[in-house]
Amino acid sequence: MNHAMHHGHQMSTPASLNRLALSATIHCLTGCAIGEVLGMLIGMSLGWGTWSTIALSVALAFFFGYGLTLVPLLRSGMAVGSALLLALASDTVSITIMEIIDNAVMLIIPGAMTAGPLSGLFWASMISSLLLAGAAAYPVNRWLIRRGRGHAVVHSAHAHH
Repeated sequence: MNHAMHHGHQMSTPASLNRLALSATIHCLTGCAIGEVLGMLIGMSLGWGTWSTIALSVALAFFFGYGLTLVPLLRSGMAVGSALLLALASDTVSITIMEIIDNAVMLIIPGAMTAGPLSGLFWASMISSLLLAGAAAYPVNRWLIRRGRGHAVVHSAHAHH
């Protein structure tokens, strides 16, 4: 019996699994996008190099990605330690995939990292990289949820609080 079924959180249909996976992916992508965009804007505005800017973007993506999971868990009354462990368990794989894809795309597109925040090239590259990152994370999120891992654990926790 998988973890999700053990906690009464069973995927009744492939469509419900797809919806949950899409929701989880959009949730993680939102945090990643906030962190990525903010990190890129700060790094570029301060004249930082490519790798420093990417490092800040990745750090902020994880911060906001975990934060979007943590806040509702804490509001539901969950203890900080439990909520933090749950956020780490549910989001780490998804955020990691998104960050690898997002930053790789930004590096591959000629001029994207040096275009600057007022450039259409920067924004088109950023949007493209985030969409590709979400597309790469979706099947992994679906696979994890189907096995009672990833965001299935968060949904199970919400059901218990």
